[in-house]
Amino acid sequence: MTEAVVDAIKAGKAAIIPTDTVYGLVSTPYRSEPVLRMYELKGRPESQPTALLAASLDLLFECVPELRGRAGRIAVEVLPGPYTLILGNPARRFRWLCGTTLEKIGVRVPILPPESQAVLDRVGAVAATSANLAGGPEPRSLAEVPAELLAQCAALDGSELPGTPSTVIDFTGPEPVVIREGAGDVSKALQAA
Repeated sequence: MTEAVVDAIKAGKAAIIPTDTVYGLVSTPYRSEPVLRMYELKGRPESQPTALLAASLDLLFECVPELRGRAGRIAVEVLPGPYTLILGNPARRFRWLCGTTLEKIGVRVPILPPESQAVLDRVGAVAATSANLAGGPEPRSLAEVPAELLAQCAALDGSELPGTPSTVIDFTGPEPVVIREGAGDVSKALQAA
């Protein structure tokens, strides 16, 4: 099943994988068309941002080389882990992931189940959002992923997940702003700032 998911992502199609928090709907982040198709499948507006999920910190810094100084220190301090960090994106990389704020990008380096890590090791990075229809509950198991998504995506089945999405913190301003409290310890992330 890993092979089918890798092939789908490389071909620009959406796939479903278990992450460290919930099941994720993913696609290649390197081109806009696959990401826009993923949004269409989910029923999510293009104006909403989506995280860049990288296989490792090294690959994250390769994808977004501007993550230096404070942003880089924060990333090194809390990743890998159940966090989505919103960091500055001065070069406006991956514009199709940034929603309406091109100067910011959400990044993740999760601690993945082995089968999902094997996928990411082969594709490098993915655009990732929860594998639900817009506004629906985040799926903790493949059985909870909407049938409409399963019918159109290669999927990797794993164990049941915690079901709590990542903690999202915006570090682009003078003070960090917690956008969503989730699986990651907020105080640990704020100490990194």
